[in-house]
Amino acid sequence: MPYYFEHAGIEALNEYVIHHKPSKIIVITDDSTRRLCLNLFQKTFDFEFTNVNFKNGDVNKNVSTLKKVWNELMSVNADRKSLIINLGGGVVTDLGGFAAATFKRGVKFIHVPTTLLGMVDASIGGKNGINFMHVKNQIGTIVQPEFVWIYTPFLNTLPQNEFDSGFAEMLKHGLIADKQYWNDLFEYHNNPDKTKLTGLIKTSVRIKDNIITNDPLENGIRKLLNYGHTVGHALESYLNYQKNIALSHGKAVAAGMIIEAYLSNKINGLPDDDLHEIKKTINSIYPVIKLSVNDIDKIIDLMRFDKKNEKGIVKYVLLNKIGAADYNMELPSNKILYEAFEYYQS
Repeated sequence: MPYYFEHAGIEALNEYVIHHKPSKIIVITDDSTRRLCLNLFQKTFDFEFTNVNFKNGDVNKNVSTLKKVWNELMSVNADRKSLIINLGGGVVTDLGGFAAATFKRGVKFIHVPTTLLGMVDASIGGKNGINFMHVKNQIGTIVQPEFVWIYTPFLNTLPQNEFDSGFAEMLKHGLIADKQYWNDLFEYHNNPDKTKLTGLIKTSVRIKDNIITNDPLENGIRKLLNYGHTVGHALESYLNYQKNIALSHGKAVAAGMIIEAYLSNKINGLPDDDLHEIKKTINSIYPVIKLSVNDIDKIIDLMRFDKKNEKGIVKYVLLNKIGAADYNMELPSNKILYEAFEYYQS
């Protein structure tokens, strides 16, 4: 699937419309991207479109919002020859992609991510979906967009905490696939240089796309991209939905990466030095989340909903060194998982 960066995407988007002549163009946004990004998008796009909007926030990535989007698509007479452009972060590309993939049994769509998390993760790979019963990404499809346009000027609208959320996924790419990239990201964080950011984003896209190309439906190696997410998704669901404590996806995954690095050390041979480096680096960016024993019990219980599980057994992605990992790994017991949470909070 094509990816276009910076001004090359402006040309690609306008040429796509000229060539395919969609019957109608619908741009899906949430409240934040409509307010902060839609005007900049309009300046780059030469064609009329209808805006469909919904409330921002991961808590709104649900059936009710999906029905609202479907209703609005029907009300503007969208058909199978329409084009949907998802302008926003991971919530918009996930939900908008799912709405497009299911409306009229499939409408063509393009992702224009406006957050760092969207650029390096959510918009890449064709995963679309919603949360269900307060559990992350339980309903969805794997359908690829026509292409993804990554335009870093959108990042000027992004608060630092949202930038850090996306940066966690970039760190993950380094940990599972490229030690030099991991080192480059740490250097960038210590000495931010915006001229290098597009290159770093391109590396993350390349790493993720290479994995997905070899395993588009997540039957094998694509599971590596879930490093930090087995724990991270459960932590995110628990705090956001059961305790009503706002926690970004990236911060949850950052915690998950430290916890799963400990498991990697005990089960998969991750060297002690690598474990300590991972914890030190991640803790220098993301504050430790304090959890009680009861919190940990609830988080572990939520892990049974992880999509990688097989026959009720929780499967993990574990590192064997920085830059390499294995998937479908099992724990001998939950005891080591409690130890990992203790290590994270120590």
